[in-house]
Amino acid sequence: MGANRDHNNGSDEQQRRSEIYTYEAPWHIYAMNWSVRRDKNYRLAIASLLEQYPNRVEIVQLDDSNGEIRSDPMLSFDHPYPPTKVSFIPDKECQKPDLLATSSDFLRIWRIFDDDDEGGDDDEVVTNGGIGSGSRRVEMKSVLNNNRNSEFCGPVTSFDWNEAEPKRIGTSSIDTTCTIWDIERETVDTQLIAHDKEVYDIAWCGVGVFASVSADGSVRVFDLRDKEHSTIIYESSEPDTPLVRLGWNKQDPRYMATIIMDSAKVVVLDIRFPTQPVVELQRHQASVNAIAWAPHSSCHICTAGDDSQALIWDLSSMGQPVEGGLDPILAYTAGAEIEQLQWSSSQSDWVAIAFASKLQILRV
Repeated sequence: MGANRDHNNGSDEQQRRSEIYTYEAPWHIYAMNWSVRRDKNYRLAIASLLEQYPNRVEIVQLDDSNGEIRSDPMLSFDHPYPPTKVSFIPDKECQKPDLLATSSDFLRIWRIFDDDDEGGDDDEVVTNGGIGSGSRRVEMKSVLNNNRNSEFCGPVTSFDWNEAEPKRIGTSSIDTTCTIWDIERETVDTQLIAHDKEVYDIAWCGVGVFASVSADGSVRVFDLRDKEHSTIIYESSEPDTPLVRLGWNKQDPRYMATIIMDSAKVVVLDIRFPTQPVVELQRHQASVNAIAWAPHSSCHICTAGDDSQALIWDLSSMGQPVEGGLDPILAYTAGAEIEQLQWSSSQSDWVAIAFASKLQILRV
């Protein structure tokens, strides 16, 4: 466990612009995400991928003064099964409690108590089952299970926290449903049978509209004002080809991107022209695992995959034919297959990737 700082050769300015920070976890990392709060710069959550019931979540933070990413043992905790996703509450202005959501067998909401939240003597903090008790700790706030008739459930494949209304989280499940939770009341707002097969990802666009992708090969858009209907935006050309990830462009909601299972291409869609991709990104040499739209630009997207590459694309020429296909404007090669990628919404010149047991944050 530790971190190091790598620089490219060149001038000070070039070095400053090409900073890479690395953290090595004691286990394989799968789920990972950036904190959004203004007062917690360079903070991320990472989660383990262990083939056993107990897994771990760590909250790590870059110390900008010495270039080290450190894990806070008081804010590390056990988690049932490997989380499929982790996400901090989208609360940039720090108006709400410091919450973290995770998904696996259920959706869980955790509250983080840091030094800023409560007083207390750090020396007297005692850890209890991996969750710190004292001034700095993480407490489980709620376990959200929609199946009241059974202790068993369809595992939650992914979720998305609604930025426009942060009390709302949408989850996707292998039981073909999407569930919209009110996390303040800890109740279900809506549950929809969204697809014919497992639902693998979900993404919000505004307060009441979300999209999902599924093993049935379709991208569907739902409006909570009309729950009986959905719009099929795209269906994969080969039957029974699952779509596994979905990214909705926050800066220009006409566009979304999706990943086909075991495919090296990323499909970019314009929802005004359903069924036909507006562009296909085809420069990865192996399966793509993750996509992230730039939080500050409507025409940039980052993709990462099993070829160990993270690629940034400029889609401003989208819709115009480019001979031989579009090329990325930036490429970074990691030390192993990249399984996770997140672009920081509060610090938009930083992208985080996870591969094997390493977390890297890259200045772009």
